[in-house]
Amino acid sequence: MAQLSPLEKVGLIFVGFLLLYIVKNVLSVVYNFVIGPALNKVDYKLKGKWALVTGCTDGIGKQYARELAARGCDIVLVSRSLDKLKATAEEIEKDFKVSTKVIQADFSEDSKIYDHISKEIEGLEIGTLVNNVGVSYSYPEYFLDIPEWDKTVSTLIRANIVSVTNMTHLILPGMVKRGKGVVINIGSASSVIPSPLLTVYAATKAYVDKFTEGIEMEYSKQGIIIQCVQPGFVCSNMSGIRRSTFFAPTAKDFVKSAINLVGTTAVTTGYLPHSAFVNILNTIYESSNSFAVWLVTRSMENSRRKAMKKYKKQ
Repeated sequence: MAQLSPLEKVGLIFVGFLLLYIVKNVLSVVYNFVIGPALNKVDYKLKGKWALVTGCTDGIGKQYARELAARGCDIVLVSRSLDKLKATAEEIEKDFKVSTKVIQADFSEDSKIYDHISKEIEGLEIGTLVNNVGVSYSYPEYFLDIPEWDKTVSTLIRANIVSVTNMTHLILPGMVKRGKGVVINIGSASSVIPSPLLTVYAATKAYVDKFTEGIEMEYSKQGIIIQCVQPGFVCSNMSGIRRSTFFAPTAKDFVKSAINLVGTTAVTTGYLPHSAFVNILNTIYESSNSFAVWLVTRSMENSRRKAMKKYKKQ
């Protein structure tokens, strides 16, 4: 048998590590999206009578409210528009025969809203909290050129950072006291991939990731399940996407997938194609930093140009 050359040995070692990497990732996907959800089903109603969802009248938040109602939870709906809150509450009560409570609150305002929310939920056994409320840019834009800079950045920080911190501070003590509960914080894939022209939004969602990680470390041992969801593109008012695709599902399809992963993984994109997209983009980024940044920047600039044309026509 011929001896292998040093270069051939290096090649075999590389192929071996590559195969191990592929097998590891395949096993991880199978566990996270198939085996784990089957083994780790969460009975949300046993965690507490009520589930509270912020930013719940459209998109992902509304679908979390519906999914939790379908699992038997009474729902506290917290959002800005009273008309939409009432319509959503009526819809959920009719479809799932559960009780609802609406709380009008604009998370872009100052901290006084949390005193109001605290009074409204006093005495309620809230077993599940979904921190979904959040805002993004109207369209991709360079940092210095963000329209109404002071107002927009302040709104991003209050809605995306302050809300998740204060709502967790309001609800978590009751969960700790009972020794059970679920906290789901909605982050964004933009916080873990290159995100030029969405800099402040992505940075606020990076806070959500790190905040969730720390809270999970501190309180999971007290019986609290804590998860950060990092969605990619989803058909919603926030994204502006109107047609679903393989990589941009409807909010309903996304949440049906994501909610089943609670109890299996503390950090997830929530949806298998989103995991594939994030992994592919980050692999390109690790292999060729400049190419990945060029690719994403070009895509964002194209979106920016289309949005600017639309605004000019209006």
